[in-house]
This record gives sequence, C-alpha cells and structure tokens, in this order.
Amino acid sequence: MLNDRARALLKALVERYIEDGQPIGSRALSKLSGLELSAATIRNVMADLEDLGFIASPHTSAGRIPTPRGYRFFVDSLLTIKPLELNTLNQLEHQLHPADPSHLVSAASQLLSELTAFAGIVRTPKRRMVGFRHLEFLKLSEKRLLLILVTLEGDVQNRVIFTEQAYGSAELAKAALYLNEHYAGHDFEGIRDTLRLELQNLSRDIQSLMQTALEVGSAVLRQGQDNYVLSGEGRLIGHQDVSGNIAQLRKLFDVFEQKTSLLQLLDMSQNADGVQIFIGGESGIVPLDEFSVVTAPYEVDGQVVGTLGVVGPTRMAYERIIPIVDVTAKLLSSALSQH
Repeated sequence: MLNDRARALLKALVERYIEDGQPIGSRALSKLSGLELSAATIRNVMADLEDLGFIASPHTSAGRIPTPRGYRFFVDSLLTIKPLELNTLNQLEHQLHPADPSHLVSAASQLLSELTAFAGIVRTPKRRMVGFRHLEFLKLSEKRLLLILVTLEGDVQNRVIFTEQAYGSAELAKAALYLNEHYAGHDFEGIRDTLRLELQNLSRDIQSLMQTALEVGSAVLRQGQDNYVLSGEGRLIGHQDVSGNIAQLRKLFDVFEQKTSLLQLLDMSQNADGVQIFIGGESGIVPLDEFSVVTAPYEVDGQVVGTLGVVGPTRMAYERIIPIVDVTAKLLSSALSQH
C-alpha cells in the first residue's frame, strides 16, 4: 500500500509523536526521517498519508498526528520491538516467583501497571470446577437454611437458602450425610446427572432440598472464576492525552466497574497466539475509542487459563509495552504451573 519513502516518513512521524505527543510538521519530519527530500515532496507524501487515513491534522496545529489506522499500520508493519531492559526483566522475575501462588495474579497486574504507567489487568484463571470436601445444613428459621461448604482447597463458603417448606434437624442431617458420603471430592456440575437419578429413590422432601443445594453449591463454586484483577487505573487520570477529557475517563471507569465488556475482550484474546493489540475502536468497546489494549494469554501446565494486558492511551510506546506484556504472561504461566 505504501512505498518505502512513505513508510519511512510514517514511521518517523509515529515514533516522534509517541515520544513527545506533539503534532509533526514537514520540516521536523524531514530531519527525523533522514531522507534527502525537499519540503514540497514531504508535504505531498504527508498529504497522501492523510488521504489514506494514516495521519490527521488537529485543528490547533499545522502538524500531523497518527490516526488509529496509522497506529495499526505502524504496529503491524513498521514497529521495531525493543529487547526488555535488564532491570525490568529482573523486577518481573523477582516478583513473579512461585513461592506465593495466592498473590501471583494480583502481583502480575500491579507489575504491568508499574512498568508501563498504565492500567494493568489480569483475567483470573478459568480452572476446572473445584469440588467440595464437606457440607452442612444449618437451620436459621422455619424456611431459611445456611449451607456451609468446605472446598477441596479448604475454603469455607456460606450461603443462605430459602426453601418452600420447613425441614427438621433430622432431615437436614440425613441430606448432608448422604451428599458427604457419596459425593465428597466431586464438583456439583459433575454429579448433577448422577444424583438426579439417585434422588428418585429418596423422599420428595429430601429431593427438593438436595436439588436446591446442588444449584446453590454450583453457583458458590463457580463464583470468582468470572473476574479480573485491575491495578493502576488511577494512573490514567494523570496522562496528558486523556487527563483533560473527564467525560471519556468517566466512561472508561464505568467499563472497568461493569466488567462485562472487558471480560468478553479478554476471553476473545485467550485464543490469540501471543500478544494481541486492540487500537481504539478495534476493541468494539465505545469508551475505549481513545485507548489501546495490549493482551497476551497465560497458561497452566500448557493449557490457556486466562489473559493479561495493559490498557492505556493509543499514544503508547508499543515497542516497549509489547515485550513487557509478553514476558509477564510467560513468567506468570511458569510460576502458576509449578503449583
């Protein structure tokens, strides 16, 4: 689509704009590119780039800035990835070690934010459904029970169950004993069909209680799997490219709070082979039109279980952000796989 001269000028323009955020004029571009071209020739090339939608002219300046399409061409065809700085690599390796697996996901999110000065995000691992070790029913009132679940990992979860009828202590103990003796160690999704057949041999009252326990137990053990850890979103407020647009920031923070749209984007990124970049409207999330999202999937024992990445303005140092996201995903995968 572009000849070598146009590619060189576009590359120089994008790199300088990423560096200082100022529109680039033809005279400055002539010096930056190192090409022996007349000012008129450069102006003609810039006009062609503008016609193609790669650059645009802000109303307040005679210079040009990259458009999302320009960034996309730059990232796909012109970008030179920089090796990760040794101190950055050391910081990642030091803090993403397997000694404390419970904090690995939050540590990765915080590191992504610290190293990029943008928002770091890690989608929590989608793991196989956790089974239960033990459960009990505790009567709170006539038709209100407390389901106490102990997972195989030792977590204790409590949920209130509202029933259509009253249950005596003997019935509650019988139902709990049956589930603990026959199904402890399994997850509720896996035993649902088997238990449905066996319930036919139990009294109708107990059937209803166990069905309710199955539904509530499944929801409890699924909880926390559909989430992400976000760090450093406040850093975006001080970024010069977006700090003046309070309405845009408010919409972005709404996206962070509601989570659904970003979860869908992160889930879509799980199928990517390595780093994936969404520039502006490519994400399909309207409040992200002025932002870019750089993501990479991470694994446990060779199986993709989540995605991590960075959310920041479209004017970001992609050559530096990409390796940070890539290496963080690899180190997180390695640390998680050791547990």
